[in-house]
Amino acid sequence: MVQRVAARAGTSVRQALTSTLGLEGERMSKVDTAWLRMDSPSNLMMIVGVWILRPGITHAALTERVRERLLPYRRFKQTAREDAAGAHWADDPDFRLERHVVTHKLARRKGQSEQAALQARVGDLAMQPLDHAHPLWRFELIEQYGGGSALVARIHHCIADGIALISVMMSLVDGGGAPPQRQRRKPLSSLDSPEDWLADTLIRPFGDITARALEAAGGGAARSLSMLAAPQQGLSDTLGQAMDLARMGGQLASDIAALALMPDDSPTRLKGQPGSTKRVAWCEPIPLDEVKAIGKALNCSVNDVLLACVAGAIGAYLQGLGDDTQGKEIRAMVPINLRPMEDAWKLGNRFGLVPLVLPIGMANPIERVFAVRARMNELKGSLQPLLAFGLLSVAGLLIKPAQDAMLGLFGRKTTAVMTNVPGPATKLKVCGSTLEQTMFWVPQTGTVGLGVSILSYGGGVQFGVIADTTLCPDPQLIIDRFEPEFAQLLTLTLMLPWGEAGHPARATAARLAAPRGG
Repeated sequence: MVQRVAARAGTSVRQALTSTLGLEGERMSKVDTAWLRMDSPSNLMMIVGVWILRPGITHAALTERVRERLLPYRRFKQTAREDAAGAHWADDPDFRLERHVVTHKLARRKGQSEQAALQARVGDLAMQPLDHAHPLWRFELIEQYGGGSALVARIHHCIADGIALISVMMSLVDGGGAPPQRQRRKPLSSLDSPEDWLADTLIRPFGDITARALEAAGGGAARSLSMLAAPQQGLSDTLGQAMDLARMGGQLASDIAALALMPDDSPTRLKGQPGSTKRVAWCEPIPLDEVKAIGKALNCSVNDVLLACVAGAIGAYLQGLGDDTQGKEIRAMVPINLRPMEDAWKLGNRFGLVPLVLPIGMANPIERVFAVRARMNELKGSLQPLLAFGLLSVAGLLIKPAQDAMLGLFGRKTTAVMTNVPGPATKLKVCGSTLEQTMFWVPQTGTVGLGVSILSYGGGVQFGVIADTTLCPDPQLIIDRFEPEFAQLLTLTLMLPWGEAGHPARATAARLAAPRGG
């Protein structure tokens, strides 16, 4: 009886609030709402990607492929609209595909290479806002580029995170398909009950969404998070599970303190108040087999090797400008996926962030790899990705000034945003053409002016930088130091003592380092 009365009262409250607030459409998640409102004059919240295709493709072929494969994702025909309670998705009554798939003829200055001209165009597009009156995405096809075509894609972060968008973009390749069929959600024309609101905002993101991700990674906290998602089941749990929950509580307290008390980065010219112009740069792919050989020889992951080379390249760039980097470190926020990969097509944002300290002042490449490995190992059992996800959820509930102040923590404590995404091992086809190279950058937030992207694809590793020109006028100078740092690390790895355990790996490294074609 009491429950029925409470249910009726809750329904009345929801109806009253709905009428008062004028809510409509499909409600946007709190995290996605936070991303929608995070645009600033210095940083637009767009994921920017580049595809290099050979031979070229036509605008007509691309348009048809997008119509067939991309538009079944409803988000790409919907607008994002803010309202009194946050934001919602609504179908665009004036949707026209030709507004979102356009062509551009690349202009080149005298003496400018074609790649430099494309990089300049991508930098310009990174600071051109998308039209909020229509769906927040746009593809620009440069039909004539490098003996083929170049495609620049811009998609607002409120639609999805990088992992989800990679899944979506893969639907455009030959052999890809439309998203799996699922039941259309009922439009949330009313507020959820208070307990549903609390669960969706604070408990479930820390429970059923992330527990499976942690479980796949071997995290011991996964069972405890499941207990938080369904606390009524904890009454009959074993002592061991209770101890797991207690340990998670200790880890949680430790990680909250670590986030709250993060010291400031070492001051460098890469940190400061960004302007309103960006430039991008990328290098030629490095063979992935060589990276794996170094990792095996040093008992490190591919990720450790690449991040150490990034730290070395940034340090060498600063030294080249006359800066003293000895003993200096910078912090990069690294996104961590918090969803099962089979659910990537569902879009939305389901990721956390961990702060990774990069030893840019460590001169020895081997020592730098081991330092990065140690720091990555420290983060593996951390709940900081979940805390960051929860922080974004709460931020989406606040008015924009309060959200900006809350998320300012990341900008003050961070020099860069860094992504490292494994892509397909073999090259893909798009409209019959080969996708030769691919690169993307996630947005920087607040006053962060540097974005670093590492993407493995087709047997190679692509390294790219997007930078605010006030803080880093020429990011190509950072890119140019990445390959020499990697070559130096490979050489030093070969010079290490050949212990019995390391012999096969170093033999592989030696074979891969031999002159090609010789």
